[in-house]
Amino acid sequence: MVLEAKKLFIGGQWVAGKRHYELFSPYNGENLGLIPLADRADVEAALASAHAAAKTMRRLTALERSQILERVSRLFEQKSEECALILAAENAKPLKAARAEIARTIETYKFASEEAKRIHGETVPLDAAKGGRGKFGFTVREPLGVIAAITPFNFPFNLTAHKLGPAFAAGNAVVLKPASQTPLSAFMTAGIFEQAGLPAGALNVVTGRGGDVGDLLVKDSRVKMVTFTGSYEVGLGIREKAGLKRVTLELGSNSAVIVDSAENIQAVAARCVEGSFNFAGQVCISIQRIFVKRELFELFLEAFVENAKRLVVGDPRLEQTDVSALIHIREAERIERWVAEAGQAGARIVLGGTREGAVFQPTVIAEGRSDLALSCSEAFGPVVVINPYEDWEDALAQVNASQYGLQAGVYTTSVQRAFEAAERLEVGGVIINDIPSFRVDHMPYGGVKNSGIGKEGVKYSTEEMTELKFVAFHL
Repeated sequence: MVLEAKKLFIGGQWVAGKRHYELFSPYNGENLGLIPLADRADVEAALASAHAAAKTMRRLTALERSQILERVSRLFEQKSEECALILAAENAKPLKAARAEIARTIETYKFASEEAKRIHGETVPLDAAKGGRGKFGFTVREPLGVIAAITPFNFPFNLTAHKLGPAFAAGNAVVLKPASQTPLSAFMTAGIFEQAGLPAGALNVVTGRGGDVGDLLVKDSRVKMVTFTGSYEVGLGIREKAGLKRVTLELGSNSAVIVDSAENIQAVAARCVEGSFNFAGQVCISIQRIFVKRELFELFLEAFVENAKRLVVGDPRLEQTDVSALIHIREAERIERWVAEAGQAGARIVLGGTREGAVFQPTVIAEGRSDLALSCSEAFGPVVVINPYEDWEDALAQVNASQYGLQAGVYTTSVQRAFEAAERLEVGGVIINDIPSFRVDHMPYGGVKNSGIGKEGVKYSTEEMTELKFVAFHL
């Protein structure tokens, strides 16, 4: 069988690569095609194209930018099932979760189309200062120019939308480098923007190794901002190489939930199962740690395990599948080692703990020590540690005892404790009476500590992707 060789998207043209790598399905090893490995000349062409197109984008009206993004949203809606099948193939996302991601992608571009019309400055009352008499001041927001977007494998359509949508709403051009395992979604996205009438060169897609392509983008002086979603280690390297460029980094987490009190503990447990095992835990805000008040612990654990047992593990292309393969077998092997370490350290493996190829069974660990890798590092897999706590102060402290701080969830019937948690938890988002995995696409989203810098969420990203200019008139 002759494999289809995909092409780079540069300057509004589909460009053949000189070298390629084979892309395989994480679930069954099916060969999905040949993906071009962009070289230095390809990246240079993409950057030159974006630099030229930035001038065109800058001249578009707010209405024109909005209309392009509106058309993109509609095209994704028309192609939603095709896009969901791409996800099932390239990153083993179960169809149910894949369709949910495409629905969010449609909404994200819709938000971006609306945000394009809302970019504005403000007047500054210069006469409030002694030297301001007879002066009139105002601000405007202008596009930065060229933005490098480096995206992860886990939400390759929607997290790309969170970078492209705001960038184009603000009038920028973009060079997109997708994760090596999920290039097909990037090519589909480029085709949709091409069909929607985005000016040629405003979006360029270059695929290849992060250390090659990513470094060229991060260091190039024509790039005015780098927006990255991925691991802490790679994000730190980007920050060090980017110099004075603007940088937004959405990095890792080991999100926690406190279960202090609830009217329906069964419902809380069921919801926490969703947050722990959706897309096999390969979500930045997947629940990894749960702290349950001692008197509720056994009841919660029993309900959690019963719900987890109902999850269907298998082929991502089947309608009933809830959990499928991890992105690579080495990730499943790593989780296997971490679970074995927990068992050797005295934790109870209440459910799961077994692996078949890249598929790891949903796993529940009870009473695991805080120094375990599963407790203090980012698992990014279908495993959760559930521990009892005696004291509210201790629960808050345990959540904060982490190098990460993206989002946390708190279940409580106490308004006072809800506000205490909102104030004292060291995270970018506190979700009261729901899981930390909650995210809608227009809310501000971003963490503290090693979870990153900057905020996503369409309005907030759009502001990050503009420069504030001040203008003063002497009247």
